[in-house]
Amino acid sequence: MKAYQVRLLFHAVLWLSLGLVGYRLYLEFVDEDLTAELPHQVDRLDQQLTDHSHFRMAVVGNINNSIGVFEERMVPKINQAAPNLLVSAGNAVSDGGEDKYRALKRSLAHLKMPWLLTYGEQEDGGFGSLRFQQHFGPFHYSVESHGYQFIVLDSTGRTNWGWQMMWLQRQLQEKAQHRFIFLQQSLFLTGDPDETVTDGPMDHQWRRQLLTILKAHPVDAVFSAGMTQPSIRDWQGTRFVNTGSAGGFVLSKKVGTYHYALVDIDEQGKLQVSLKGVDIGQRGVARWLESFWLFVHSLFYVGYTNFLLVIGALLLLALHLYRKILDSAEYYPDYDLDIEPWRQRQLRVAMFTNNYLPFIGGVPIAIERLRRGLEKLGDAVTLVAPRYRHGSERGQDHQLSILRVPTLLALDKSGDFRIANIFTPRIRRHLAAFKPDIIHLHHPFWLGSIGLWMARRLNIPAIYTYHTRLEHYAHFVPIPGRLFRHLISHWLIRRFANKCDGVIVPTWSAEEYLRLVGVKVPTCVQPTGIEYQRFSDRDEAALKALAEQHQLADRKVLVTAARLSLEKNLNFMLECIARLKHQHGAHFCLLIVGDGPQREALEETRRTLDIEDCCQFVGAVPPEDMARYYQLADLFVFTSKSETQGMVILEAMAAACPVVAVRSSGIDDVVNDDQNGYKTREKAHEWTQRVATLLDDDQTRQRLSQQAQAFAEQYDIAPFASHVRDFYAQVLAERHKLALQALDEHEAKE
Repeated sequence: MKAYQVRLLFHAVLWLSLGLVGYRLYLEFVDEDLTAELPHQVDRLDQQLTDHSHFRMAVVGNINNSIGVFEERMVPKINQAAPNLLVSAGNAVSDGGEDKYRALKRSLAHLKMPWLLTYGEQEDGGFGSLRFQQHFGPFHYSVESHGYQFIVLDSTGRTNWGWQMMWLQRQLQEKAQHRFIFLQQSLFLTGDPDETVTDGPMDHQWRRQLLTILKAHPVDAVFSAGMTQPSIRDWQGTRFVNTGSAGGFVLSKKVGTYHYALVDIDEQGKLQVSLKGVDIGQRGVARWLESFWLFVHSLFYVGYTNFLLVIGALLLLALHLYRKILDSAEYYPDYDLDIEPWRQRQLRVAMFTNNYLPFIGGVPIAIERLRRGLEKLGDAVTLVAPRYRHGSERGQDHQLSILRVPTLLALDKSGDFRIANIFTPRIRRHLAAFKPDIIHLHHPFWLGSIGLWMARRLNIPAIYTYHTRLEHYAHFVPIPGRLFRHLISHWLIRRFANKCDGVIVPTWSAEEYLRLVGVKVPTCVQPTGIEYQRFSDRDEAALKALAEQHQLADRKVLVTAARLSLEKNLNFMLECIARLKHQHGAHFCLLIVGDGPQREALEETRRTLDIEDCCQFVGAVPPEDMARYYQLADLFVFTSKSETQGMVILEAMAAACPVVAVRSSGIDDVVNDDQNGYKTREKAHEWTQRVATLLDDDQTRQRLSQQAQAFAEQYDIAPFASHVRDFYAQVLAERHKLALQALDEHEAKE
């Protein structure tokens, strides 16, 4: 069992134990004790029959502690019929256990009328006789109220039949306008009064004697619950009613198997008995869940000794699981791990990515910088990436050991997001020939998934770099956006990352996110490096030519660099630029560097907002020319909330450009207020105010410019590849250590 599964089971057992103890204490000190209910229900009946010229009674049988049928379906119908009394003709509980009586009382508490119970076979089982007397009343009894007499007999044999016959004859001699008798066993099975077969402990002699008494003293009706199928028969002026089942299991699967009897007596004393069916039966799964609930419920009434044994067993299991957790938990790194052998050797690294050059974006540029850095350190690197529409320089790809995978589908008009053919055997052949020591995955799906599968097949470590906040890319996925943003994206990241041997994240906020969603594998916080020297070296003549090209004259220059797509939040930026123009005039110009599927829509927004005179779309710019645009700017602005790092921000800072950005993960780690720029909430007035302040305050802008460049220097690309390589070495050393431990354990068993 895996460590996280042990922890999950431990917490489940611990909370179950605490829950059981807490509920037991609640029942002991808060829940009401069950006391004899018969006197209370008789008092309620007297109140019900006062000033009632019309009488109505419901009779049910075989409740069997049913929740799904009786409590949830039949009780609402009975309440709606509004009888003056409900009588259970027997088998109201599934057995005579304490828990069953308490569960029955909870069900009967939903009734809006008084109720009486008949003592039946299931009430008698499991020492139920004592509990019936304690919680309700005697096994046989008679209740008289306002001219109505209700006689309940014990047909289980618990009470002597001879005594009951004598007692019954005396009861029938009392004056009453209407009489009803209730007993659990049925007097008729076939309708023949001379039949000798009965379905319970009632002796044939006593059955015949009871019928003789009823022949001499007719009553309005005799109700029984001994048969699951309902029926009404007239015999010698008395109606014999089998009430049918009000819950539990029945053999018949016909609709309406569950019934109750409804008795009406009008003002003239005319009696009418009808059987009311419940059209919805209980399915097998519902019965199983109900039985399981009753089993759990019974744990609280098995007595202190047995209850403590159950809790003790659960706590022992929890203790065992806790020890396993402590044994398997690694709260600190293994400082004795020797990674030098892996540092010294030349590594062979295979990278899998869903996008790469010539596609321009943060991920391809980061991958390219890591590739060049590793190769400078002497490692061999191969890339598995999609083939783009215009292809690439085949000779260069071959020289750089890049496998271009044919495309199955392009997801947008520009063709930048491509679904590669992961089923091609070329991937497997390429890796078999390259023989990697480690596989580095840059996306948690598609080519990333095939890369993870190859790592498992080759039995080598897999490293994943968390580049992208997937929840901000819901518009690319053909499923409901909320479902993807709030559930699937986080589940996908957690599941994929935990299958890898280690995860690289560019910022501490990204690392915190991974821990919050449940990533447990080792992580390395390593920002993507930038070519600091290239972005800091200025060519004044080239900058002057670029300013003339864009007709900037003496205006202040704002620059942003982003892919023109929804997740970059550029509509918000254009709205802020319109606000800035309205409040401070058009003495500035925004250059938007980048291209993407939203360009036409953004250009239309620019026209609608009337900011064409202070906003230009530059289009895609080769990475080697980006430094000039950063150096041309007085201020770098950014509104994306989908970044894990925001590499363009560090590049702009290296070009001595202060930043105003919308606060989000990744941005928080590199933009420090009043040090190298400002970060604001996604509020137009706040963002616009910060931009306006830096455009107008030359002294503050110059100070932040110098500090931003000094801050960016620490992210130079030189140590970037070296730190990633150290993480490779750590993961490889850990894998080697585990392999040796497994070998030792195997040899010890032999």
